[in-house]
Amino acid sequence: MGARLSLNNHKTSRSEQLDASQNEACKRRKKSTSFWEENTRLIPSLPDEISIQILARLPRMYHFNAKLVSRTWKSTLTSVEYYKLRKELGTTEEWLYVLTKLDGEKLVWHAMDPVSCIWQRLPLMPNIASEDGIRRGLSGFRLWNLAIRGLFGRRDALEEIPFCGCAISSVDSCLYVIGGFCRASAMNATWRYDPVSNAWSEVAPMSINRAYCKTGVLNNKLYVVGGVTRGRGALAPLQSAEVFDPRSGVWTELPSMPFLKAQVLPTAFLTDLLKPIATGMTSYRGKLYVPQSLYCWPFFVDVGGEVYDPETNSWADMPAGMGEGWPAKQAGTKLSAVVDEELYALDPSSSLDSARIKVYDQEDDSWKTIEGDVPVSDLADSESPYLLASFLGKLHVITKDVNRNILVMQADRRNEVNLDPSTSSDSLGESLVDLSGKVSVSESSGNIWKVIATRSAGSAELVSCQILDI
Repeated sequence: MGARLSLNNHKTSRSEQLDASQNEACKRRKKSTSFWEENTRLIPSLPDEISIQILARLPRMYHFNAKLVSRTWKSTLTSVEYYKLRKELGTTEEWLYVLTKLDGEKLVWHAMDPVSCIWQRLPLMPNIASEDGIRRGLSGFRLWNLAIRGLFGRRDALEEIPFCGCAISSVDSCLYVIGGFCRASAMNATWRYDPVSNAWSEVAPMSINRAYCKTGVLNNKLYVVGGVTRGRGALAPLQSAEVFDPRSGVWTELPSMPFLKAQVLPTAFLTDLLKPIATGMTSYRGKLYVPQSLYCWPFFVDVGGEVYDPETNSWADMPAGMGEGWPAKQAGTKLSAVVDEELYALDPSSSLDSARIKVYDQEDDSWKTIEGDVPVSDLADSESPYLLASFLGKLHVITKDVNRNILVMQADRRNEVNLDPSTSSDSLGESLVDLSGKVSVSESSGNIWKVIATRSAGSAELVSCQILDI
């Protein structure tokens, strides 16, 4: 009996010790919290002018935990003045944001910190997840095909489309998701993701409902052109354009693309059959370049493109060599990236498991092929087997490998590039800049690509990527 009582007393003693230790820990937390809350200064015994200079140098990876220190820290780390100071001090950081599509319907963003190579998942976009009753499991490539086939009156196909076809861009350190389909109807809605608040919000809508439009950024404004909208009994291609000013929050209509090449077709039959569409947009040397195609299911016919000049608020023909040689990926979409004022594109036509980088020579009005294959293993199975990005001052290719991992590949500064000997110019070495921005021509190309980050993607398809400098 005495042993039993002793054992019970021992258990009680241990329980009391545990409760006491928990109470002490709770008291310490309360004391720590009250200490930070009672001290209105950012860092005790330091003027706030010095403290904010210290916090402005804090890497973004630690901002989430830093906001938990106190209300004052949270208020400071989410203020406009804080991020203005980071720009003044040159402590802003570029992060890569990659958009993927899961099961053909769910759009998911991930952000990658190039220093730690850690990926973070963003909050889901509002109203993006498909609703009950919408057919599931459609691939991105099929969705685009169905949308384009809708141009020719096939409404039954479009009724199967979940929310898709939104355009992606970034301006003023925020992500933008524009338009798209919802239950076969094009929308004019615009969503913005603010990395400071880590939240999505809806901003002013476009003047026209559109999906699969092309976007570009120039002079800190977001430009939108083309796409498709609901017409009489089917989808109709758009030639209209508009621009969004993130500071005023207002959309302004611009002159429509003339599509002059579509107006000179020899017969009315071809004019009715071939639909003009914009297949890309890039900001290059102070103007917006929009490659164009004539479309008739299932074929695309490149017809050059047009250039918008914001200074004159007018359109002009794209240089012939630029438009004719601009490489296109599947579904006629033309991607590009500008690094150190040089325009790069990826040509997937060399083989099924590799591609080549091309650079535009403005003086010769031609595209030059750079030696060295880019390993892209998903060319035939995905709507977006690769993405291009100008990131950290270098050209990057984002793709998936055979193990369904997303690879972020960077042009390695230590490896110099060589021009394809089949190119026709005699002085390409003087005018061409290699992928890292260094002017040179080496005797052998080797492998200029290195993988700087990976993450498992499973069945997710690549959709888009953007760079935010914060």
